Amino acid sequence: MRARAKEDVPHRCSPLIPLLALVGACALPLPSPTHAQPSASRAWDQGVVAEGPVAVLPQRERVDAINRMLEDRLENLLPQLMRETGIEMWLVINREYNEDPVYLSLVPAPVFAARRTTMLVFHDRGPEQGVEKFTVSRYPLGQIYVSAWEGGNLEEQWQRLGEIIAERKPASIGINTSTHWAFGDGLSHGLYEQLRAVSGDVPLVSAEELCIRWLETRTQMELEAYPHIVRLARSVIAEAFSSRVITPGVTTTTDVAWYIRQRYSDLGLPIWFMPYVNAQRRGITYEDDKPFFGESDVVIQRGDVLHTDVGIRYLRLNTDNQEMGYVLRLGEQDVPAGLKHALSVGNRWQDLLTQSFVTGRTGNEILAAARKAAESEGIVCSVYTHPLGFHGHGAGPTIGMWDNQGRTPERGDWKLHPNTAYAIEGNVKVPVPEWDGQWVQI
Repeated sequence: MRARAKEDVPHRCSPLIPLLALVGACALPLPSPTHAQPSASRAWDQGVVAEGPVAVLPQRERVDAINRMLEDRLENLLPQLMRETGIEMWLVINREYNEDPVYLSLVPAPVFAARRTTMLVFHDRGPEQGVEKFTVSRYPLGQIYVSAWEGGNLEEQWQRLGEIIAERKPASIGINTSTHWAFGDGLSHGLYEQLRAVSGDVPLVSAEELCIRWLETRTQMELEAYPHIVRLARSVIAEAFSSRVITPGVTTTTDVAWYIRQRYSDLGLPIWFMPYVNAQRRGITYEDDKPFFGESDVVIQRGDVLHTDVGIRYLRLNTDNQEMGYVLRLGEQDVPAGLKHALSVGNRWQDLLTQSFVTGRTGNEILAAARKAAESEGIVCSVYTHPLGFHGHGAGPTIGMWDNQGRTPERGDWKLHPNTAYAIEGNVKVPVPEWDGQWVQI
């Protein structure tokens, strides 16, 4: 998904087809960047296929793809965002196993954690000289960050950082402290006190806005990689929602959830939450105010409507996919027309929501516009949309919550920016004639 203009034509999902066919969530095409960047090399499309049609790079070869995308971000995106947010010097300081939420998005692979106390320094010297970036740390961080400290004890490390600040004389220093955003609040109190002791008279200001803009913005290289990552996620769901995995009357929804998890693990694709699979069934009704229809940990039967929710992480980018399927009854050659209609209502709701994605609108404004549009067409819906990127529940505007269809303070007041990605996770509820008017959730 993406930030999109009103006149954009959304990409619809494929219609329901028989035999455990996938239905539901689809990704929209993604836009060009707002600033010129080099074309991406398609290294992520040249990996080893374990089984099936999708290519996954071996762990060693992922390093190059990740680091090329990181270098591109640091060279082209970071200067733009530092100037946009008014941060001349940005310090990202963290300790091992208490990493700042932005830290792993800034360091090269295969870095897994901070080491001892790790300090990253970014100093904007202006458009001609660009952003100077280096580390003040005991351990090296690849070729991207040269160390400005020869080593020593912790006191000497902080002393060296103080000297660097005094040498460069920034008007202010951006630090990662925030009241409302975890993504901008990665500097611990202990490290803040030590920084304040060596920063002299230079004001320490919140870099909250820079953190969020850095995390939420996708570069052209990432936009080219993202559709492939989504295909990887969906290809495993396609396997799971097939007769290769499901035997009606035998296989449980829990079996399918664990198959999905194991399959991703076999492909070297970590998940960021446990896959969830449930089933809706004719004759089992749910209260209208229940947020989610369906039962988990049940034996799958013919005629069930299946649903899964799962997300993977690949090349540091996360997906969050919800898909649905239908198990044909004996003698059925196609999905019931009522369920096809329900899917079409879900697609229409998706269109109304994404048509409300207008740059500059807040998440709360998008929510209100989408709900108003759906209500005008008689669609019973729940809007739940969150940003995606380096985190599953990523930085950026909250557009509805599954348990709150009204205004979300602070995070819902964040404005929509171009080149950002979203998981469209809302739902519609539609009565199905073949199920005696029972409501089905899509």
